[in-house]
Amino acid sequence: MIKKLLLGLVAVIAIILVVASFQSDDMNVTRSATIAAAPDATFKVVNDFRQWDAWSPWSKLDPNMKKTLEGPPEGVGAIYKWSGNNEVGEGNTRLILSEPSTKIGMKLEFVRPFAGSSDVEFTFAPEGSGTKVTWAMQSKKPFLGKVMGLFMDCEKMCGDQFSEGLANLGKVAAAPKP
Repeated sequence: MIKKLLLGLVAVIAIILVVASFQSDDMNVTRSATIAAAPDATFKVVNDFRQWDAWSPWSKLDPNMKKTLEGPPEGVGAIYKWSGNNEVGEGNTRLILSEPSTKIGMKLEFVRPFAGSSDVEFTFAPEGSGTKVTWAMQSKKPFLGKVMGLFMDCEKMCGDQFSEGLANLGKVAAAPKP
């Protein structure tokens, strides 16, 4: 009886591993929102890591998260490092591209809970009296990520946080400046 249970368990694990091996190597998450602020105002909020706590969905997940900024205060070379609870983990984001009012590129490096890296891009396009902001992230999935993807929808999880962040960004960018 125990032998049959063990063989069944091995068979289930083998099936999971085989199915995972056929999953895509790429993870892509993209969300867009139209914000009631001009492209330059919206761009400035994203381009300046000093303003991220006001709109980033991850800042709310761990109010005690340790954050440090390195390099210039904004634009190419600016670095945002964080270390927090298990929901936010640890890592850094580096601005690698900053085209005023149109595009920001970042390199995102995770240390924990899982090591990995992603390319992140924000684009800003005039739309009506506001700005269409698109937040996109691309990365390669390690095999363990493919296995985990069979049991949880990482694209939806990240995408929901992107949507929340874009909604928050809209409030910050549209707020009157003193």
